[in-house]
Amino acid sequence: MSVIGIDLGGTKLALALFTESGEILEHDTAPLDGRSGAEVGALLRTRLLSLLDSPAAAADPVRATGVAVPGIYHAATGRVWAPNIPEWDDYPLLDEVREVVGGVVRVGVDSDRAACILGEVWRGSARGCRNAIFIAVGTGIGAGILVDGKVLRGARDIAGAIGWMALDRPRRPEYEGYGCFEYQASGPGLVRYAQDLLARQGSGRRATVGSDLSTTKGIFTAYAAAEPVATEVVENAVQLWGMAAANLVSLFDPEVVIFGGGVFGPAASLLGRIREESLRWGQPISTPQVRFEVSALGGDAGLYGAGQLALRALTPDA
Repeated sequence: MSVIGIDLGGTKLALALFTESGEILEHDTAPLDGRSGAEVGALLRTRLLSLLDSPAAAADPVRATGVAVPGIYHAATGRVWAPNIPEWDDYPLLDEVREVVGGVVRVGVDSDRAACILGEVWRGSARGCRNAIFIAVGTGIGAGILVDGKVLRGARDIAGAIGWMALDRPRRPEYEGYGCFEYQASGPGLVRYAQDLLARQGSGRRATVGSDLSTTKGIFTAYAAAEPVATEVVENAVQLWGMAAANLVSLFDPEVVIFGGGVFGPAASLLGRIREESLRWGQPISTPQVRFEVSALGGDAGLYGAGQLALRALTPDA
């Protein structure tokens, strides 16, 4: 038996044919290249059909398909809201995938943050865990939360939208479109915070000559060179990442907190400092016992998680 995992991002599509144990038999990627609406759905269907028709799938029949989406999956309707894909405000993804795979192959769909924690439990830094949290820090910030072996989804399928955590006072108008946490400590948030610092300090404050504070990569390069503005930006983010982890630990008492996404990455070396910050804020019995890890799967966490969504679709009540 094999399953297919599909990780749909804002800029690319990744697919893999997995064995039950998580070994990849076939792998495929395709850029979205500015596609929107039904064009993205058509690309997904074409690549899925190609994988279903591959020699590896013929030799090891596909029983289920899982799809991780960059937004909110509404389980009651099978439709998706994906803000980074134009015209995916209410997209009928489940019906489209079912039409491709037929009635024999089961289908599971969920958010990318949910998929990431499932991927880490299956093949990554949370193996063997039943209570674990994946904090994804990239273009945005979200969390996949596993409680007693099940992904926490919430009443409206939005659980884990931690970019909206209130970690600062007073509330500023700039937080309106992002949330306080994401505005300051996502990848673009680091850039925003750097520009805010320069603007608030007035004309007397300048970035060090030769430093590039207009990109996330540039900020980490400047931080490594001890550039003062970049240092303040990263120190602020470390505090916020630690506070957020502390809040999640105090709420859910996990075995492990995993940091992933594009920022971790360059921020991986800061994990010890983030844990120290969390110890200042978190529940004093639970927090010291929680492992802090960087994703073992990197950019493939969502893809492996999609494979696990497929397996779980075979036993939905497990």
